[in-house]
Amino acid sequence: MAESQGLAEQFEQNRDHLRAVAFRMLGSLSEADDAVQEAWLRLSRTDSDEINNLGGWLTTVVARVCLDMLRARTARREDSLDAAPVEPATPPSQAIDPEKEALLADSVGLALLVVLDRLEPAERLAFVLHDMFDLSFDEIAGIVGRTPAAARQLASRARRRVRGRSVPSASPLQQQRKLVDAFLTALRARDFNALVSALDPDLVVHSYPAAASQAEERGAELWARRAITLAQGARAARPALINGEVGIVIAPRGRLFRALRFTFAAGKIAQIDVVGDPADLAALDLAMLAA
Repeated sequence: MAESQGLAEQFEQNRDHLRAVAFRMLGSLSEADDAVQEAWLRLSRTDSDEINNLGGWLTTVVARVCLDMLRARTARREDSLDAAPVEPATPPSQAIDPEKEALLADSVGLALLVVLDRLEPAERLAFVLHDMFDLSFDEIAGIVGRTPAAARQLASRARRRVRGRSVPSASPLQQQRKLVDAFLTALRARDFNALVSALDPDLVVHSYPAAASQAEERGAELWARRAITLAQGARAARPALINGEVGIVIAPRGRLFRALRFTFAAGKIAQIDVVGDPADLAALDLAMLAA
């Protein structure tokens, strides 16, 4: 009994670390807790005398559980593309505080979680474990079933997507970034005049999929007035590279819900394409925008 209690205490000492690993792997607090619980079940069925490094053993188990969950998620993803987009919500039956999960996602980085979600499961695991938690490629290789050199390549491919592009100060992308930042700041503050100043007076907005009466909207002031009334979603919005251009991803608790693609002209935002269709979102090439 004392040995079992001691093992449970050691597990609790590792719980926060395991939860952090799992959350960055899965982007979901409830799924992360499921992965951590599975690690405890496996530990309880294992002879702990054979474990030399309990923390390392638990991290490996959680990583393998997360990899299986990511692979299952990827297999299901195509089946869900035809479903109507619904803003992510935590089921009432799960004892997860949505606000707590939102704060955790924000601390990790909403845009980062969105980009991580676009990686292949093995790429995501290699990047998270090596770049975020400093595991060696020898350790990662055993988890993903590859050689250490192949694990290094997985992390390298993921890193190129996650770290985004360095933007020279005088480049068009830097100018786009400043304009998008001003747009987002104005939207969050519900500052009508500042928002309109970022927009071309003849702004055109397309929505996909579109509500029957809102497939296309024209005019900066008209659109800005409506956007400000819906600005609560701006908290979950972050700048990102979308198909090589600066845009905005809207990702409540790190789950991609909408993407705003911009067309720029004469230092203003001339067109906004609001992408909400799951198939269209899946087709976007997303990357982090380097600071």
